[in-house]
Amino acid sequence: MRLGVCYYPEHWPESMWQDDARRMKTLGIEQVRIAEFAWSRMEPSPGEYDWGWLDRAVDVLGAAGLQVVMCTPTATPPKWLIDRHPDILPVGADGRPRGFGSRRHYDFSSPSYFAASARICTAVAERYGKHPAVAYWQTDNEFGCHNTVVSYSPAAVGRFREWLKARYQTVDALNRAWGTVFWSMEYRSFDEIHAPVGTVTEAHPSHRLDYRRFASDEVARYNRMQVEIIRAYSPGRPVAHNFMQLFTEFDHYKVAADLDVATWDSYPLGALEEQWYAPEVKAKWLRTGHPDFASFNHDVYRGMSKLPFWVMEQQPGPVNWAHWNPAPLPGMVRLWSWEAFAHGAGCVSYFRWRQAPFAQEQMHAGLNTPDNRLDLGGSEAAQVAREIREVLMVDRDANAGIRSKVALVYDYEAKWLFEIHPQGADFHYPRFAFEYYSALRGLGLDVDIVPVDAPLNGYRLIVVPPLPVVPADFAARLTRSGAQVVLGPRTGSKTADLQIPAALPPGALATVLPMRVWRVESLRPNVTEPVRLAGSASLDDGAGRHWRDFIEDASTDQAALETCARFADGHPAYVRSGALHYFASLFDDALTTRLLAGIAREAGLAVTALGDGVRISRRGGLTYVLNYGEQVHTLADVPDGAFVVGSREIQPQGVAVYRS
Repeated sequence: MRLGVCYYPEHWPESMWQDDARRMKTLGIEQVRIAEFAWSRMEPSPGEYDWGWLDRAVDVLGAAGLQVVMCTPTATPPKWLIDRHPDILPVGADGRPRGFGSRRHYDFSSPSYFAASARICTAVAERYGKHPAVAYWQTDNEFGCHNTVVSYSPAAVGRFREWLKARYQTVDALNRAWGTVFWSMEYRSFDEIHAPVGTVTEAHPSHRLDYRRFASDEVARYNRMQVEIIRAYSPGRPVAHNFMQLFTEFDHYKVAADLDVATWDSYPLGALEEQWYAPEVKAKWLRTGHPDFASFNHDVYRGMSKLPFWVMEQQPGPVNWAHWNPAPLPGMVRLWSWEAFAHGAGCVSYFRWRQAPFAQEQMHAGLNTPDNRLDLGGSEAAQVAREIREVLMVDRDANAGIRSKVALVYDYEAKWLFEIHPQGADFHYPRFAFEYYSALRGLGLDVDIVPVDAPLNGYRLIVVPPLPVVPADFAARLTRSGAQVVLGPRTGSKTADLQIPAALPPGALATVLPMRVWRVESLRPNVTEPVRLAGSASLDDGAGRHWRDFIEDASTDQAALETCARFADGHPAYVRSGALHYFASLFDDALTTRLLAGIAREAGLAVTALGDGVRISRRGGLTYVLNYGEQVHTLADVPDGAFVVGSREIQPQGVAVYRS
């Protein structure tokens, strides 16, 4: 457990650097990320490098006892490089190149940029790869930010054709897989295939899905190039990338496979404003963030990181990029920091050391104000640093992992497919995955978030949000796990080529879940379908929203499929076969929680209905309790002597850590 900070020595007079480094160390900072946007200072003209300033900055930080996270600067190609190679600029869906003047103005498929990136990465890695102060590396910055994963450039189309050749081998196989006989879209060669954009109406969905897969693979290819260069010149130093919150435009599992550390950038208040939440939810959690949003991301990135994951950028105060940007309540920077450690983080790094008085992010808070005085977030970071020392004095292995007994399967391709084939305008895969997760966390359960191909043995409860394409061995792995399994609607509803399975959904899962989805419908936001649980005296135990699968029993044994709930019109809303449970709709929050609680108990798990905004995590020999709510939360059954941080009376925006 340690704290870090993001620092930009090129933004400040060199006369400030030594004092900045001293104050960082005094505050409790141990690592400092630098240089991710400094290409124009490293290489001010083509082939002319200026390392003097960066050498001195690294030396100053190292002399203060700080570890440096050195970044490759490829998120911001300089103007001279764009002028030399205009093909670097990505091309939008409107056919226009995106301009210079901000950041991330590059195309992953540009051969000019791939080569230029390799050159600057080699130069940086060769210069600092064995510097004693450089302990870690970061590739680029926030891959895909500002909708920059997909480009429709000639270079991207050319590489897409090669990607298709590798996937399908022959154009006839592609035509069959896509079903291009529809609307006379058959191709005679791969060279006839263009990007799925600019069509009169909807482009072919299988074409669109494969283009998304291709674009995602381009991100992984580009990251791999940088990682390989760093490892060659800086052996033994972990390599990270800072992913973004709830970002789904490329397959993060594939990118993380080449990294040592998956890190992410945590901005709970900006996220609350920008995500799907209803206005009343945004108002309720305005200055705290939703109690489960940051932890959802923690568990996503924990699940793909070889070493303990990090938060590379932690919000320290108001941000600048949301529609509205409230200030966090006092205590929230501390709470967010401890929440990350509660989910297994190795480092929480704040963005940034000092608020910049110029350019696009001048309204974004730092640990210090622009006039160099410690801000509220800086004071709370100092408190966290003191508390970390207290925790580690009690338990040096406080960050040891405990594998959760609950797994939630999370899949990036599912989001792309539902975006291409939503069938309902508000069918939003990340939202539904989050709602299942939030219900589980509200029951006091720790959750591992895992990819669809992850080992599943050892879990007692496996929750699968809508998963349209299931691997061929998925049914067998689910049953072998011995867990209770919850499957969301639309699971098994498509093949990998985006076709309806021959025997209808749930496709390959029908071998263990004998049912047939013969019709579906999407529901408007103002329409719900009442649900009645089997044996209930109530006519309305909850409601289905967004979607409804029409299910019929496909078993030869009448006892093989049990109907556990029905819609008002009599159609099944929830069926099960043994340990496999299938939800035919996205149920309201209360019904979802009720059903998951019952299934969790059946799985032998202890569930606890937590107070509003209270969350519990268990890691190593410690239990962490965080209070997002407005009321004091009291822990009645914990001895006073067990507390390492806080006490049994947890104030709003408060934290307690105790020995379990």
